[in-house]
Amino acid sequence: MSIYIHKSHNVSVLLYHLVCVAKGRALRFDQEVDAKLKEVCQEIEKRYEIHFLEIGTDQDHVHFLIQSVPMYQPTKIARTVKSIIAREVLRQLPNLRKELWGGEFWSNGYFVNSVGRKGSESVIKNYVHNQGKERAYVQLHKDQLKLW
Repeated sequence: MSIYIHKSHNVSVLLYHLVCVAKGRALRFDQEVDAKLKEVCQEIEKRYEIHFLEIGTDQDHVHFLIQSVPMYQPTKIARTVKSIIAREVLRQLPNLRKELWGGEFWSNGYFVNSVGRKGSESVIKNYVHNQGKERAYVQLHKDQLKLW
């Protein structure tokens, strides 16, 4: 669930729905890739002000519901997430390079959309859950509210 992020001069709730497609749609996400993807996203959260509210894979693409701060533009978030995931997953699973065209993990583009906190957040979650065709949607991560 999203939270209010308090900084010295602002309070924000900025949510983004980011969809990234595997290069050439050649990669099919399986349990091994899903586990590494989740692990890398958790490491990204430790180093950047990018918080993954939900991560889900669907055939050849990944849906992220991300909360961040105003200093991070959506393009910076997408670029950071895509580059770190690609580098780390391919490093940890070198056999994937053979499956991918030219050894690249992601296609060049992505879809990003801002999401409102009230109403729209649940609408996007439902959309992501019901979007799959061949492979059923697999929820890799769902954030739990943390109490200090």
